Amino acid sequence: MKHYEVEILDAKTKDKLCFLDKVEPNATIGEIKSMFHRSHPQWYPARQSIRLDPKGKSLKDEDVLQHLPVGTTATFYFRDLGAQISWVTVFLTEYAGPLLIYLMFYFRVPFIYAPKYDFTTSKHWVVHLACMCHSFHYVKRLLETLFVHRFSHGTMPLRNIFKNCTYYWGFAAWMAYYINHPLYTPPIYGEQQVKMALIIFLFCQIGNFSIHIALRNLRPPGSKTRKIPYPTKNPFTWIFLLVSCPNYTYELGSWLGFTLMTQCLPVAFFTLVGFIQMTVWAKGKHRSYLKEFRDYPPLRSPILPFIL
Repeated sequence: MKHYEVEILDAKTKDKLCFLDKVEPNATIGEIKSMFHRSHPQWYPARQSIRLDPKGKSLKDEDVLQHLPVGTTATFYFRDLGAQISWVTVFLTEYAGPLLIYLMFYFRVPFIYAPKYDFTTSKHWVVHLACMCHSFHYVKRLLETLFVHRFSHGTMPLRNIFKNCTYYWGFAAWMAYYINHPLYTPPIYGEQQVKMALIIFLFCQIGNFSIHIALRNLRPPGSKTRKIPYPTKNPFTWIFLLVSCPNYTYELGSWLGFTLMTQCLPVAFFTLVGFIQMTVWAKGKHRSYLKEFRDYPPLRSPILPFIL
């Protein structure tokens, strides 16, 4: 059996960082990262980006050496991804924040509103309903992070947690301030509008959860397997016939329902910004599906059926 020699160069300076002798042909990039880590302890595997070209894409950990377009002396390029943090930690942090921040405004803790309103409650029942819906949404997200989601990547750059938390925590505070404000005005069409909004919100929350379960069942535990998602017996998954990322479709619907329920401008703005971001994610995932699967259903749109 022939063995490979592997040299790893710095992607920026082209300096040689490591030389590995007698590497097995069936060695994976993940295993090469571990070997590299032994000679450079400061760069643990999750922090490494190994590439065939200095400006190329990162190779996957499961890529096998002998299947790559390299000779028996393989040259790879290394780029430091920076300090990493687990996706689970990021999700738990960014979702726990809005839950707690919103409740601080709901209970009107001191220094938020005028002193005479400290620990008072709103006279409008929609304010209490909105708190329950907002709390339910983020408790659901936390539980899904712990028990449902299976991540294809174990980590993300540490700097992302500050960006993500600023987004989620900041918007939660902005929305909660106005919804729980003593001068808050209920929706113009009253109880009928709120009830309709609640139905939309709950329908989309159930739909979003159903899609997450369907996606979870596509990926065996501990694997990075990707398959085409198809509708299941659950009617909430039938939207897969028309949309590549229905989890985002239902998420959008939930926040539209919450906007209608509260009739609050900051909530509408949060919904708009979230829709723009989810559209970017959905389009990227849709392109990825089309590139990876030749038999991908042609009728599907990224996030909105027949539109977007």
